[in-house]
Amino acid sequence: MIGKLATRKAERIDDLAQGGTSLAADAVKRLIRNPVAILGATIVALFVLLAAIAPWIAPKDPSVPYDVLQENLYPDSIPGPMPGFVLGSDQNGFDFFSRLLVGAQQTLIVGVTATLFGLTLGMIIGGLAGALGGWVDTALMRLTDIMLSIPSLLLAVSIAAMFAQGSQWTVIIAVGMVGVPIFARLLRGAMLAQRHSDHVLAATALGVKRKTIVFRHMLPNSVGPVIVQATLTLATAIIDAAALSFLGLGDPDIRRAEWGLMLGNAQRYLSVKPELAFYPAIAIIIVALGFTLLGESLRESLDPKNRR
Repeated sequence: MIGKLATRKAERIDDLAQGGTSLAADAVKRLIRNPVAILGATIVALFVLLAAIAPWIAPKDPSVPYDVLQENLYPDSIPGPMPGFVLGSDQNGFDFFSRLLVGAQQTLIVGVTATLFGLTLGMIIGGLAGALGGWVDTALMRLTDIMLSIPSLLLAVSIAAMFAQGSQWTVIIAVGMVGVPIFARLLRGAMLAQRHSDHVLAATALGVKRKTIVFRHMLPNSVGPVIVQATLTLATAIIDAAALSFLGLGDPDIRRAEWGLMLGNAQRYLSVKPELAFYPAIAIIIVALGFTLLGESLRESLDPKNRR
């Protein structure tokens, strides 16, 4: 313990001697020294890499049923590993291994798109509330309070059920709406804190236009915590999308390879071939863990209280 304190003190003295470091540079140093952050970043990097190259390394077409698999496909028997098919068949005669690989890409697309949708809408609501204040702030925050009062999964299910037919976009919209009140509240709180900061008060006293103050001073200094939260929300978005598919509210197209959809379609075949559910579930858990570890480490590294 004494050695760690001495090391931190020496690093601080060195920083002061060199003129100090910025918050971003200090955060990067903390992330590099944090084993949890390295583990999370490694998982995320491998997941993104797999999603990028999956269509090229998949041994079979994941959307085409194969005769050799369908010939041995029965209600109480699903073919296992065989020559040319590493993990055998799924319940529809598709190559299970290829669908697992390509499913990483579809899962990433759903998670990132849903997070960006919620982030964009949440920042619009939170930015208007924090910048304008008054009755606009009151009305928008009451709306977010109503959304926050509903459990996230129940809110996603309710939104998805409003559509006549499920699809990949209904899942994205439903999951993205769950993150809207979180992003809105976080950005609004950060902007309210910026409103009373010295540089904003100085700009106001100099007669700078309100629009310029908001977009050049308040907003750029408020988006940091929101971006960090987006990393954590991405993990939740992947899990919520899988939950919607598991409940039968996802994309009905069986040809689409996506981990949540594969998990949902496999629930009726657990007694026949449990691997159909185990492998997608394990993949979702590992990826969600990676984003969570990276997001938590990033939030801790950016916390000014930890700058000692």
